[in-house]
Amino acid sequence: MEDKLIIYNTLSRKKELFVPQHAPHVGMYVCGPTVYGDAHLGHARPAITFDILFRYLTHLGYKVRYVRNITDVGHLEHDSDDGEDKIEKKARLEQLEPMEVVQYYTIRYHKAMEALNVLSPSIEPHASGHIIEQIQLVENILKHGYAYESEGSVYFDVTKYNKDHHYGILSGRNLDDVINTTRELDGQQEKHNPADFALWKHAQPEHIMRWPSPWGDGFPGWHCECTAMGKKYLGDTFDIHGGGMDLIFPHHECEIAQAVASQGHPMVRYWMHNNMITINGQKMGKSLGNFITLDEFFSGTNNLLAQPYSPMTIRFFILQAHYRSTVDFSNDALQAAGKGLERLQEGMKNLNRITPSEQTTGVDFSGLREKCYEAMNDDLNTPIVISHLFDAIRMVNTVVDKKATISADDLHELKEVFHLFVCDLLGLKAEAEDNAAREEAFGKAVDMLLEERMKAKMNKDWATSDKIRNRMAELGFEVKDTKDGFTWRLNK
Repeated sequence: MEDKLIIYNTLSRKKELFVPQHAPHVGMYVCGPTVYGDAHLGHARPAITFDILFRYLTHLGYKVRYVRNITDVGHLEHDSDDGEDKIEKKARLEQLEPMEVVQYYTIRYHKAMEALNVLSPSIEPHASGHIIEQIQLVENILKHGYAYESEGSVYFDVTKYNKDHHYGILSGRNLDDVINTTRELDGQQEKHNPADFALWKHAQPEHIMRWPSPWGDGFPGWHCECTAMGKKYLGDTFDIHGGGMDLIFPHHECEIAQAVASQGHPMVRYWMHNNMITINGQKMGKSLGNFITLDEFFSGTNNLLAQPYSPMTIRFFILQAHYRSTVDFSNDALQAAGKGLERLQEGMKNLNRITPSEQTTGVDFSGLREKCYEAMNDDLNTPIVISHLFDAIRMVNTVVDKKATISADDLHELKEVFHLFVCDLLGLKAEAEDNAAREEAFGKAVDMLLEERMKAKMNKDWATSDKIRNRMAELGFEVKDTKDGFTWRLNK
């Protein structure tokens, strides 16, 4: 297999040729959701970003083991060690068992991902199902001298680790900056240093989610789960670890420290991070009143939304920007994305309406496949892929308007390229794909009506012909007569 894919490695801060550790096998770990609420736009971007990578690596012929975790314990409010567990807080407010909360929101997350046409990962482990592995991780870190026990909790000794290694290698922070920014947040006397982070937390009597450990009843720190589960399913060293840019510090920085402290060497070869989605220039958050769930996007039931937006419009909106760039949501931007997606899908439908000629004239589709591959190989540059496809659609429309011709071979190649990049790799399924039979029947009914109109014209029954055309125009149909018959489209 020839290695072609270039990806941006957050660790080295440059684009690098992707060479799997054990070709053709690829191990990929992506941080999944904390399931204490409905999925929102911020969940959609990493899911779609790494879905594209999963699809493309698989297409290139790699055997990919894609692990995406579910955080259901240990993720604390304010991401500080003295916060309250988010799942437990939700359970207490709703008078449920924590795992009822987990089950409910995990199912809803899966439904949202299915609507967005995000493929399921190879393995989806839960943090609560891997307590033993996390305890073993903490024991190894203690054994190597990079952690300490304090009042039933275990903390990572950041200062000691930094003397032997580099705490901040991923984020670019130095330890003094970390200390200065964490002192006010934590303020816990049981820590040696305010920058130290919890590996295992002692459970207070009222804490519901608790497990026995060598240090007493408690629960794992948030950062432990990905290190422990990544090692279990992908080995001591694996190829790619991904997630949102907001996870670089502290979560992924702590993961690197835990891996090195426990086994003496890093676990991840390539780190990849997608950038954030803002709403009208602001970070999305409930406190700012600009928090919109995916279900609300799909149904339009949020005061910030001018209309409902289909899952494929959301997906197309996200893919129009490079995964490492910031994307700002606005109704205008999503409406524009919806129109762009409609043009793309209409162009694909037009491919099936073309009658090929003996040769291609007036247009040049050569090199489209290669240009799209080149863009994908350049750090998954999906907006460039989309621009190449739109260039091709403009030429397709020229053929439809009888101003150019296309040969059968070129038409076959064009159909294959569009299906590969639009459907298989970008994952943009037709909006009515789930109702394909209904759409097919609708199209046939329209064709049948227009054929009756053609018969009326041939019989010089102009009244019937005009009546059909005028009535269809009132219903939003645009009908064009051609020398070979007719074409039609429904204006939305």
